[in-house]
Amino acid sequence: MKDEIDLLIDYPANIASLLIKDQIDIGLVPIAVIPSLKEHHIISDYGIGCDGEVASVCLFSEVPLPEIETILLDYQSRTSSALLKILLEEHWKISPKTVSGADDYEKQISGTTAGLVIGDRALKQRLYSKYIYDLGSAWKEMTGLPFVFAAWVSNKKLPAAFIAAFNEANEVGLNNLDEVIRQNPNSVFDLKHYYTDLVKFKLDAGMHTAGKLFLHKMNGQ
Repeated sequence: MKDEIDLLIDYPANIASLLIKDQIDIGLVPIAVIPSLKEHHIISDYGIGCDGEVASVCLFSEVPLPEIETILLDYQSRTSSALLKILLEEHWKISPKTVSGADDYEKQISGTTAGLVIGDRALKQRLYSKYIYDLGSAWKEMTGLPFVFAAWVSNKKLPAAFIAAFNEANEVGLNNLDEVIRQNPNSVFDLKHYYTDLVKFKLDAGMHTAGKLFLHKMNGQ
């Protein structure tokens, strides 16, 4: 499998941009990018989702939700930002100002300015913020469904044999999570708990249903 691909590592929004521009064939991309693609195919049974709490996609604040006036949005993920806007309107029913955050924007989270933070930076931010609003939990409360943040998407049809091998490669990785965790230690969060209990890597029927609902709501924004 590794001889058939050139692996490029970048944060989700950049990968999505490359896929839209047809500069790559496949990407693990935020599902919010799907409407921007001329052609799309979800090519794998694997992705990144949750069924309730996710811990690494959260709104962080020093004040309760009703007191938030401004939210800094994470520049790394379109899906998380779109999900937050849906939750603000339909679930929490508040309308603070939302602006794009720049590098190190987490340091600006103070007073009535909150921040949407994802990934490892979110796990670290959990140590500092008084109020933590988990977007996976909020979506589950609102819809009763799991959520899918990212999927392996291609912008063209791919051979069935390649897709089968690609799924097998993903499965090998998941079957060796302990080794992955050992090679990527994190002192601020229990990665064993994170990868086995919170993040869901297998995209089941509920996640596909949730993805369609999310895209419908996103397009209605």
